[in-house]
Amino acid sequence: MNQGFLAKMAAESTRRAREAGSRRDLSSLAESSPPARPLRFGAPGFDVIGEAKLASPSEGVLASGGEEEVVRLVREYAAAGAAAVSVLTEESRFGGRLSHLEAASREVGVPVLRKDFLVDPVQIMEARAFGASGVLLIARMLSERLLQEMVDSTLSMGMFVLLEVFDRDDLELAAPVLDRDILLGVNCRDLTTLEVDLSRFEVLAPQLPSHLPRVAESGINTTDDAAAIADLGYQVALVGSALVSNVSPGGLLSDLIDAGRRARAGAGT
Repeated sequence: MNQGFLAKMAAESTRRAREAGSRRDLSSLAESSPPARPLRFGAPGFDVIGEAKLASPSEGVLASGGEEEVVRLVREYAAAGAAAVSVLTEESRFGGRLSHLEAASREVGVPVLRKDFLVDPVQIMEARAFGASGVLLIARMLSERLLQEMVDSTLSMGMFVLLEVFDRDDLELAAPVLDRDILLGVNCRDLTTLEVDLSRFEVLAPQLPSHLPRVAESGINTTDDAAAIADLGYQVALVGSALVSNVSPGGLLSDLIDAGRRARAGAGT
């Protein structure tokens, strides 16, 4: 396990997983939840997952208003054409709540991704119980065996997996699940140091399996950024801070989609 920020997040997540495991009603809540919504991407080959978060360790407080602000954001994202919305549920550093996930799922018709530092299969069931249609899994937080178990658990519940990697070592760890029907995300923010390195998108692009949808995460702030990652072959961008801090989140999201699709069309992909 890497030390620093990611290790702290793992310890906090382990504590919350124990609390989730003590809930006797979790399984019944998950089973009685409406079916997970299928994730569908647009034909032109570039889409955006809009992320609603109130704070981040690297940028501090991004927005106030709690659940109401999360709902406002995801409504704007969905109306602007987001393929899905991502909701932070991590409490200690991101201001997230499971109730934010549940509220977002009620308010929009697109799939909702649970964004967190998940370390236990019980948190997959918890995500489903609170309305998630997908979850983020961070490869470097999980052993090979646990990663396979969590991917299997997610897919068995009809949800999608966004598997996040940062470097070649992460890709090697993820190798046993790369034959599954998942999304493969490259995060250009090193979750150990929290530094952003945009060159990661280009460095890893040739090493990514061609059969999986590629998602670029972090550091995407402008239409030029969207066009650049689209040129590298990424079909999806997960964008959070830039949208949350923009006066017109929906307008920016729509512009990012258009820029990425124009770039993909120009590349003949």
